[in-house]
Amino acid sequence: MNILFLCVGNSARSQIAEGLAVDMFGHNHTIKSAGSAPVGEVHPSAVKTLKDIGIDISSNKSKSINDLDKDFLDNLDFAITLCAEEICPVLPTDAISLHWINEDPAMNNLNDVQLNMAFQKTRENIYNLMKKFMIENNL
Repeated sequence: MNILFLCVGNSARSQIAEGLAVDMFGHNHTIKSAGSAPVGEVHPSAVKTLKDIGIDISSNKSKSINDLDKDFLDNLDFAITLCAEEICPVLPTDAISLHWINEDPAMNNLNDVQLNMAFQKTRENIYNLMKKFMIENNL
C-alpha cells in the first residue's frame, strides 16, 4: 500500500504522521510525506516528539510533492492531508483522499514548554487517527 501524508511545510505534522505510520504499519508499505510549500527542514520539535517515543526521523528531509517518485504517486492508495486553518495541498490522483484536521504546532510565539506540549498534542492526535485508520483498513 502507498500512503502519502501532506501538509503545507512538510516540517511538522506530515513528518510526524510519516514517522508514526512507518513505525506502526511496518516496512511492507511505502509511506512518504510532502508539502505544497516545504520549508526546507524538519522542525526540531517534530524530531524530539517522536524520539521521545522511540521513533527516529532525524534523517528525514522536508520535501515538495514534486520531489516524490512518479511511480509512487501513480500508484498511490491514500493521500492524507493534515491541515487545519491553512489551505491544504490538493493532489490530482485517483487515491482515496482523507483529511485529518490538525493545527500546526510550529508556532513562533510559544515558549519551549508550550512548543513541546503543542507537538505532543499533535503526535497523540495523529496517533489516534492512525489507530483508527489501521482498524478500518485491516493493517
